[in-house]
Amino acid sequence: MPPITSKTLGQLHLEDLEPRRFEDLVRQLLYDFRPWRMLEATGRAGSDDGFDARGFEIVGPQPSVEAGEDADQEEAEPSSPDRLWLIQCKREKVIGPTKLVGYLEDIPAGERAEIHGVILAAACDFSKKARDEFRYKARAMGFYETHLWGKAEIEDQLFQPKNDHLLFAYFGVSLLVRRRTLKTEVRARLAMKRKCKRHLTPWMAALVRDPTDHRYPYKDPDRNLPLIGRGRWKPLRVVGCFHDGVHFVFRRRFAFIDDDGEHWDFAETMDDGPVEKHEDPWKDRESDEAARQEAMAIWNALPERNRAWFETRLVLPYEHILDVDEEGDEFFERAHIYTIPFEGNMGPFRNEIPVELKNVDRWAPCYARARKEHRVAKFPRSSDNADELSEVEGEDT
Repeated sequence: MPPITSKTLGQLHLEDLEPRRFEDLVRQLLYDFRPWRMLEATGRAGSDDGFDARGFEIVGPQPSVEAGEDADQEEAEPSSPDRLWLIQCKREKVIGPTKLVGYLEDIPAGERAEIHGVILAAACDFSKKARDEFRYKARAMGFYETHLWGKAEIEDQLFQPKNDHLLFAYFGVSLLVRRRTLKTEVRARLAMKRKCKRHLTPWMAALVRDPTDHRYPYKDPDRNLPLIGRGRWKPLRVVGCFHDGVHFVFRRRFAFIDDDGEHWDFAETMDDGPVEKHEDPWKDRESDEAARQEAMAIWNALPERNRAWFETRLVLPYEHILDVDEEGDEFFERAHIYTIPFEGNMGPFRNEIPVELKNVDRWAPCYARARKEHRVAKFPRSSDNADELSEVEGEDT
């Protein structure tokens, strides 16, 4: 089984944020961490005494104002004092155990007794030793709670759905938007598939059109241009709607399948695809009817079990269809299929060209694989179709 290519996000470059923006990010991630009475950005003005941010955690129940109470009445005092938290932010690529402990020792001695907890957030990863020594030192200094947020912890929080707005604001990435985009794409594809099944019945003729070609319905008069260059639209016969898109007949030729189910041949000098002459207003009326009659005589002389059709198909993915006009117009009165602009040799179709080689016997159907090495000589050859088999070999159904 071939390896499956997966798509993922790279690491977030926290260290590339401007120092104050990194402090803003950490502070905004903290809003849901505890019930804060106040969360102050003390580090933005400088002279922060070691506090990049300072939080006052509500400990007791919050006071409420009863209905009908005077709005000017002073707010009641909290039943218990708030807990003071120290938040430090370090936008460094590497912080070892000694340096990490040093940040705790730099907290002014006069402030330590009032501090309940310490949160140190950094734009790097911490080793186990650094984490252990940090917690040991914090307990020794009398802090009740300590939290160490490394790069991994900050990324974990940013990737939570509730913080998707911060992920987008600071890094321009939104996982929710990506999921919504994928959901929208799937819905659009399924809606188009249902529409195609309603309006494109098997074996009907339909017109595949590039809506950016404003020459429609008149072909370019320059006959030196390739056929598709003279007009980016093509009548095709619908085979059906399948998992990968709408299938159309591209070439349809008389064919032969031997009794062994392996050896085969097809008539290169004729083509009944993609639609009948009267169904294509732009078709060149000149055709080699004699060559078709010659191939048909050979085909009719074969036993019914050996008579077959060699069909090459085009696949139009649903996501490449812009809309379907089931009514058509005065030039082509059947369905018009508007697609993305025609580009390259295949236009809006898939690069793969499926092939079906099947006999006409209703009671003993037989399929064969169009392998080049198993081809025999039953029909006349044509130099114009020398490369047709090599293009589709290996794509037969």
